[in-house]
Amino acid sequence: MFENRTVLAPDESRERAVLRPLEPSDATGATDGGRPRRCRAMSEAVRDADADSVVRGEDCTIDDDATVGYGEFDEPTRIGDGATIRAGSIVYGDVTIGDEFATGHDVLVREGTEIGDDVLVGTKTVIDGRTTIGSHVSLQTNVYVPTQTTIGSNVFVGPGAVLTNDEYPIRTDDGLEGPTIEDGASIGANATLLPGVTIGENAFVAAGAVVTDDVPADSLAVGTPATIQELPEPLEGPNDLA
Repeated sequence: MFENRTVLAPDESRERAVLRPLEPSDATGATDGGRPRRCRAMSEAVRDADADSVVRGEDCTIDDDATVGYGEFDEPTRIGDGATIRAGSIVYGDVTIGDEFATGHDVLVREGTEIGDDVLVGTKTVIDGRTTIGSHVSLQTNVYVPTQTTIGSNVFVGPGAVLTNDEYPIRTDDGLEGPTIEDGASIGANATLLPGVTIGENAFVAAGAVVTDDVPADSLAVGTPATIQELPEPLEGPNDLA
């Protein structure tokens, strides 16, 4: 369905989720020994998904009210080892996620998304599909990531940041083009990135900035519209998210 995609192939360390009827204790949200249920009980978390729609690694924790493998797609949802997916979160089919993935509550990850290792997605953040995210990335609460966006590795995106992909919504037939955030960059709280801009490697976008043009590597974007300044020494990257 999507071109130039890298799909994580299942191997012997990954098993397909097995669905089983809910036990009476499931309705009460009971846990085994006071601990959240592990991926071996994934049937309690995977709703609207069949046994062929999810391939997962080991030592995952998926809350009862999370949904993994939503929708009908040619490719399954693939999740690596050590994932934590909290209640209210929905991960569509045709999503590939690496190891040590973690969400807050009410996160949405749509189809065609590829996510690397050690990625945090904060509460109520939306990843709207057809997006690539590298490893060691922190997306804080209420971040919006549109389709056709590329986020590199070792990237921080602060709470309330909005990335956009349509320069003139509804009014033109122009194609969608999300931002590109290169390795090591930081995006401050409530910043807005306009369609197609590139945030260079180790660059820093200040809180509340509205970025209308590319931000060069190792520089600071401040204001509305954002202007480019020299990056102060204390803010020099890269980020330490690994």
